[in-house]
Amino acid sequence: MSSTTAGGLGLNYGIDDVPKPFPKALGLGAQHVLTMFGATILVPFLVGPALGFQGPDIAILISSVFIASGIATAIQVTFGSRLPIVQGVSFAFLGAFFAIAGQYQGAEAMRYIAGMIIAGAVIEVIIGFGGLMGLIRRFISPITIGPVIAMIGLSLFGAAADTASFHWPLALLTLALIFVYSLILAPKVRMFSLFPVLLAVITAYAFAWIMTVAGVFTGAAAVSFDGAAATPWVRGVEVGGGGIIFPWGTPLFDFTFIIAFVAAYLASIIESFGDYHAVSRMARGHDPSAEEINRGIGAEGLGCAATAVVGGFASTSYSENIGLVGLTKVASRRVVLLGAGLLVVLGIITKVGGVITTIPTPIVGGVYLSLFGLIAAVGLSNLRRADMDSQRNLMIAGFVLFSGFVFPQYFGSNPDFSFFGIDWATTVVRSIFSSGIATAAVLGILLDNLIPGTDEERGIGSVEKGVVPPFAAGQ
Repeated sequence: MSSTTAGGLGLNYGIDDVPKPFPKALGLGAQHVLTMFGATILVPFLVGPALGFQGPDIAILISSVFIASGIATAIQVTFGSRLPIVQGVSFAFLGAFFAIAGQYQGAEAMRYIAGMIIAGAVIEVIIGFGGLMGLIRRFISPITIGPVIAMIGLSLFGAAADTASFHWPLALLTLALIFVYSLILAPKVRMFSLFPVLLAVITAYAFAWIMTVAGVFTGAAAVSFDGAAATPWVRGVEVGGGGIIFPWGTPLFDFTFIIAFVAAYLASIIESFGDYHAVSRMARGHDPSAEEINRGIGAEGLGCAATAVVGGFASTSYSENIGLVGLTKVASRRVVLLGAGLLVVLGIITKVGGVITTIPTPIVGGVYLSLFGLIAAVGLSNLRRADMDSQRNLMIAGFVLFSGFVFPQYFGSNPDFSFFGIDWATTVVRSIFSSGIATAAVLGILLDNLIPGTDEERGIGSVEKGVVPPFAAGQ
């Protein structure tokens, strides 16, 4: 079933639609889980060894992030922005996590991580439900939003290249299947318009399994069930001792890390602000309201606090799943809610998660190659709302996008950088400008508001009055 709004935007299912029958809706939800799967388990694999964790503890970490992502997504879709946004582990916090890992180890480190996530979550809740994001919304125009969303996609090129490079032929096969299913077969067969990514992953997986049995594929391209066989069926529900609630023990607080966590939260907020605009334009053809933005940020704070309770990591909106919405034209929040339920099930029934881990990494890389570029294109499409014949806008947008690569490169190659010898200021500056997304957001906001320009030139006149530009309403 499709609403009038969905049809007007060329969607298969609009934001309020409920796909039927139920197995179809469940499959669409599973597609969201598959899309976020690679990024979801990547942080535990990166941080776990730094904390001194090995196999069993990393398995608990993975289980925890599944449960945490499901809870955070349910909060966002039900009480937050109510946009079809999936919440998952945030990469913006890696610096803060590694900082704690440098001082604490094992379960003790996770207790401090949980404590600082909760402390930062309180600040995010205040920013969101206190209405601060809605107030500054009028200072953020398409000239800022466009490059920021584009950077969300472009900054992930490393993750796409790294995962695909494990076996380029398999990654490129997955990419080709997604293009064929979504752009060639989708207009002819409805199933391909609804499940292009899921069907591409299943096809590539079947091919990889056949090649593995034949002895052609080995290593990262091979399908191996060894890890799945060693995974327990169900995770315990007790408190502590590896149970679902506070599996590492009750939270501890070390406020010497608060600046690093606040900076990470700010970077996450800016990224989510861009994500809300991207998915809202896909799902409804116009920007989110100030109230939706405030509720969304507040809900992300609640979601982060929940992730700390179940032993996971801080969460944020997932750009790759927004790309999936654009690719499949399925914007139903009910589908995302089903995906959230599946994530919780995956976290509790760990054997299911073990089976999913058998998907070869290059297949995930192929999915990334298709979706991250789409996100960048959606971001650049925001610039159409501004006057791009204006030299002012061209220079600001071009510099902001370019700076998103330049500044992180500088800070990454200069570990001894100091901001006039002020430790806390150095931490803040480094945290912001080490992220291409945060760099683009901060410089975009500053330049766009300091350099004179009319509302019409900046593309905010009609939007602030609640008028949807003609191109955004579905041509």
